[in-house]
Amino acid sequence: MLLVAKTLIALIALFHLYILYFEMFAWETRGPKVFRQFPKELFPKTKAMAANQGLYNGFLAAGLIWSLLIADPIWQKNVALFFLACVAVAGIYGAATASKRILYVQGIPAIIGIALVLLAS
Repeated sequence: MLLVAKTLIALIALFHLYILYFEMFAWETRGPKVFRQFPKELFPKTKAMAANQGLYNGFLAAGLIWSLLIADPIWQKNVALFFLACVAVAGIYGAATASKRILYVQGIPAIIGIALVLLAS
């Protein structure tokens, strides 16, 4: 169970590293292709805002990766639970305010990760 939890944590961290890349470095190139409902002229105007969001996603990824590197099992569990909870809250908030899809790609994997970490301990 612990291996499955750590694998899911690693996948969630990689996903958030992708979001960091997308929002910080590919917002004006990939953004219009992903968010087709928005006018293209919106992307240069929102570049700084997207980069800020990307930075926050990078912090989430860093925390999740950190949790995988901690030797003490109690600290590892607590740090993993904290950052998974942050991701879950962000996913729930994003689903409520931006797109229901965010719940499925961000919130639910984090909630499953929380359950797996708790079951593994």
